[in-house]
Amino acid sequence: MLRLARAITWINGWCARITAWLIVPMFVLLMADVIMRYVVGSAAIWTAEFAQLIFGVYAVLAGGFLLAERAHVNVDIIYGRYSPTRKAWIDLATSFLFFLFLAVLIWQGTDMAWESAAKLERSSSIWNPYVWPVKLAIPIAGVLLMLQGFVRIASDVRTIMGLQNDPDVFGKQATGEPSH
Repeated sequence: MLRLARAITWINGWCARITAWLIVPMFVLLMADVIMRYVVGSAAIWTAEFAQLIFGVYAVLAGGFLLAERAHVNVDIIYGRYSPTRKAWIDLATSFLFFLFLAVLIWQGTDMAWESAAKLERSSSIWNPYVWPVKLAIPIAGVLLMLQGFVRIASDVRTIMGLQNDPDVFGKQATGEPSH
């Protein structure tokens, strides 16, 4: 089990490191858009839309890594003051909501991506780029997030049992302090 958890955490970390580089073309595209607007007097029709498509992939593929790093938004007013063991109990008790959300995301995202890829869907803009690859990223990201969720459950169970969790295997561990 530890080897599988390590592999899932590693895959999400690897995916995030590659996905992080998508910020570079987004930045270049948006800078080109601004420069063209001020120098030429009008922006290119494709730069902002292309940046939005890249951002869509960027945003969804980071989910598994963010879960491993405990970087998702948390309401730390009360939760942040709890001990790691109490946090693990709360995470386990609320995990059904997480997996319910992911089940719907993967189910609907797969349906949407399959339909979009089958007809090689394009945007309805004047530039008309393909959007099916971006939609395909949604169920892929959902599966990666779900797998990291299973790793988090294993980590929480180990925490409750009083076992140490290696961050390389289970991701960042909860502390008794607020997260931010």
